[in-house]
Amino acid sequence: MTRASLNKQPHEVASMFDHVAERYDLTNDVLSLGQDRAWRKEVARAVDARPAQKVLDLAAGTATSSLPFARTGAYVVPCDFSLGMLQVGKRRHPWLPLTAGDATRLPFRDDVFDAVTISFGLRNVQDTDAALRELYRVTRPGGRVVICEFSHPTWAPLRTVYTEYLMRALPPLARTVCSNPEAYVYLAESIREWPDQPELAGRLVKAGWSKVAWRNLSGGIVALHRGFKQS
Repeated sequence: MTRASLNKQPHEVASMFDHVAERYDLTNDVLSLGQDRAWRKEVARAVDARPAQKVLDLAAGTATSSLPFARTGAYVVPCDFSLGMLQVGKRRHPWLPLTAGDATRLPFRDDVFDAVTISFGLRNVQDTDAALRELYRVTRPGGRVVICEFSHPTWAPLRTVYTEYLMRALPPLARTVCSNPEAYVYLAESIREWPDQPELAGRLVKAGWSKVAWRNLSGGIVALHRGFKQS
């Protein structure tokens, strides 16, 4: 299996990420034109991890996204369902407690984490609503969720250019840096099919989160959604 379908069967998605794990971080940097670093800084600011807090970093991949939380003194748990990603992450960051887990059936008790976050992974989960409910379950009362995901540019000309980039330029570019370029055809398709900002906010509310809001990055190419679990 070199790429997943938009049905997002878990074994297909996990296998696809297993095959791109070794060069995944480099590929993301190239394909986002370096913007992924700025986006991750915004995630870290939104999560606002503090010393001794417990943070769940879901769909953490190789755990690159977990490092900013660890630097604050928080206890961060990188979690992913791709064993290939976790193996690369464990080799690079052996001190982190990388954990295998499915977003729809998280291997954690209720009310554990002060903050839960997922970056560029929610759209790869087969059942988005189940994942949002699971994140809610494992968050302590008063805790928060931060979701960083590709979204829909709000300015029509940018939206047109961005869609053309996704479907025409991204796959050929991926062939120059990635061992499995077909995976990035799926990723482009999944971005195009993903709900817009208001719809995702509504699904967060439906899952139980309160004070839900979002903020656009890069003109809406990426959106940060945040919510809280009532005390």
